[in-house]
Amino acid sequence: MTPDTTDPHDSAEVAPLATSGEPEPSDSLRTFGAVLKTFRERAGLTQEQLAPLLGYAPPTVAAVEQGRRLPQRDFIAKAEEVLDAFGTLRAAARHLSRRPGLAAWFREWARLEEEALNLWTYECRVIPCLLQSEGYARAVFESRVPSPTDTEVHEQVKARLERQRLLREQPHTGYSFILEEGLLLRHIGGEEVTRGAIDSLLMLSNLRNVQIQIMPQRQEEHAGLRGPLQLLETTENRWLSYAEGQFHSHLNTDAKQVGMMLQSYAKMRSQALSPRDSVSLLEQLRGEL
Repeated sequence: MTPDTTDPHDSAEVAPLATSGEPEPSDSLRTFGAVLKTFRERAGLTQEQLAPLLGYAPPTVAAVEQGRRLPQRDFIAKAEEVLDAFGTLRAAARHLSRRPGLAAWFREWARLEEEALNLWTYECRVIPCLLQSEGYARAVFESRVPSPTDTEVHEQVKARLERQRLLREQPHTGYSFILEEGLLLRHIGGEEVTRGAIDSLLMLSNLRNVQIQIMPQRQEEHAGLRGPLQLLETTENRWLSYAEGQFHSHLNTDAKQVGMMLQSYAKMRSQALSPRDSVSLLEQLRGEL
C-alpha cells in the first residue's frame, strides 16, 4: 500500500503515515540500521558512496541506518551482496517490525500478501497497484500534493513494479480484481498513459491466476457503494480485510465484518461484467483512444 504522504493505493511499498511518511522507529529497525552502518564502515564506504551501488539515493541509506525507514527487499539483498555481510543483513531483516499503528497494520498485510491463497480487490479510485503500468504508476505519484521529488517518484515506481512479481511468482494464489469503468474513462496521465494502462490490464488478464472484471459505468444495483476493499485468505483459510482512507488504514480481523465484506464482493462479482466481456470492453476503450 510509501515513504511520503500516502494516497489510497500506495501502501504496499511503504508506510502510510500522514505526515513525514517515515515509520515510527522500533528496536528492530534501529538494530538493522546499526548493522548496516557497521558493515558499510567496514567496507570503507560513505552513505553517498554506498547509495548508487544499491540503486537508491543517499537519503534512503541514511533513513535506513537511522531506523526511520523499512528497507525494501531488493535493498536488503543488494546490501548483503555489496557489503559481503555473511548473511547477517538477511537474518536481521527477518525480524524487522514497526511499532503498533498505521505502519504496523500495513506491514502485516504486506506480509500476508506474500503467502495468500486468495487476494480479492475492489477499487473505484485508481487502478489497483498490482495492475498498474509503469506510466500509470508514475502519473499517480506525480499527482500527489505536495509534489514529490523526482527521486521519490523514481523509487516509488520502482517499488511498485517490483511488487507486481507476486502475480507471476505465486501462480497458485488466486487474484480477483473488480475495477470501475470510470477509472479508465478518467484518463489519468493522458491518453497515452491510459492506453498503456489498458494494455497492461489486457496482458495481465491472460494470466491463469488473475481474474479482472469491469464494473460498468451505468449500474443500477451496486454492492460496493461503501467503498474500496481488499480481502485475503490466509494459509489457514482465514479471511481478513484491509481498507485505506486519506490518513488512515485498517486491517480487519473481525469474522462477522469480514464475512459481510465477502458477501458484498460476491454480489459485485455477479454485477460486474464477466472476465470475457470485461476484456471486450477494455479492447473497445483501447480502440476509442
